[in-house]
Amino acid sequence: MDRQWWQSLYGLPPLIWVVLIGSFFGRGTYFMVWPFLAVMLHQKFALGPGVIGAVLSISAMCAAVLGFYTGSLSDRFGRKILLLAGTFINVIAFFLLAVADSIEGFVVAITLSAVGRSVWEPPAMAMFGDLISDTRVRELALQFRYFLINAGSALGPMIGVWVGISAQQTTFSITALSYLGLFVAFLWAFASIRPGSEPPKGTAGSSSFASTVRVLARDKVFLVTISANILALFIYAHMDSSLIQYLTVNDAPGIVSLISSMILINALTIVFLQFPLLRLMRDLEVNHRIIFGLMVLALGQVWFAFNPIQWFYGWLGATFLISVAEAILFPNMSVQIDRMAPANLRGSYFGATSLYAFGWSSAPLVGGITIQYWGGQVLYLATFMLCLVVMLLYVFASKVAALPVAAAPIADDAVTSHGDEPEEEARVQSVC
Repeated sequence: MDRQWWQSLYGLPPLIWVVLIGSFFGRGTYFMVWPFLAVMLHQKFALGPGVIGAVLSISAMCAAVLGFYTGSLSDRFGRKILLLAGTFINVIAFFLLAVADSIEGFVVAITLSAVGRSVWEPPAMAMFGDLISDTRVRELALQFRYFLINAGSALGPMIGVWVGISAQQTTFSITALSYLGLFVAFLWAFASIRPGSEPPKGTAGSSSFASTVRVLARDKVFLVTISANILALFIYAHMDSSLIQYLTVNDAPGIVSLISSMILINALTIVFLQFPLLRLMRDLEVNHRIIFGLMVLALGQVWFAFNPIQWFYGWLGATFLISVAEAILFPNMSVQIDRMAPANLRGSYFGATSLYAFGWSSAPLVGGITIQYWGGQVLYLATFMLCLVVMLLYVFASKVAALPVAAAPIADDAVTSHGDEPEEEARVQSVC
């Protein structure tokens, strides 16, 4: 990447650095144990794949609706209260996961963790646009955030395996402590904002949630893109809980070592290839990058469908292929939404991405039932076909975007703009 881009990272605001570093530590401790949750529920309560899928799916689906709403709230009342609330909910959720000894306790804790993430993510992502005016620097910061998330994902399972805590429930307390540290860091970062520049509460935007929804509904390209991304997340998510259930019920050899190795391969692939791939594809439009990533993802689904259960290294090879697809797809999805979002509706647009959870969270349920009744090969051949559907949706979105009359994202009744406020004051207002 251009050296000037990298140097620009040194000048990022403290709040952005808190999000970046918090993403690294939060995701690292999260991945020490979370991927093994399906194994824990199977071993602790003898639950079948369908029930485990339902537990993981239903709570996340409820949180998806909340995330959509909280993104709009962050546009109206500022990012601060939502970021602090979401972080603290995560503290409670992971402490509960560390001590839960009943199915009901796990359900409550899993639901809270999904809620915390849905409350935290939209304002955190919107803040990049609020505080970084240069488009190229903002896109690099979004890419760098995804890089740090996966660096944490790589180190988490590795550290967990080394110290023998990967499949231990009490490890969730470490994740809770990491979110508690993030909560304190946010308090410090918000306190460091220049005195006198913080506006009165409730003036970051005066649109109602209903009017914001009407604005989003008129942005046809955005709606098609969100639909395509929901399906893409549904496809990708089967590499997580569904695959683990498939390997578990079919007695794959060395299941804990295999899962840890797959998580490590996934994260290391992104850590080492994300920026080289970005450099190679820098002259391509974002949509074209995403379509290429979907092609790689489709090949990975075919590999999963036909890989023999006993072939340890085959699973790692398929994981590598899908990880390459992830390194292309997910950062560019964030860049894509950032480009679509109007400045005074960033929280709402990123809040709408919480609907991705319908794809992500329905995967364990659909995957568990499919594996239980028809087997893993049927599941992954179906996801291969869905990859083709997503590609067609992206082609359709490109054609809609090229139409002479584009959907206007801002309506008169939807948003009260910042008017004649200085640009820097408007940015601080949307954050606080």
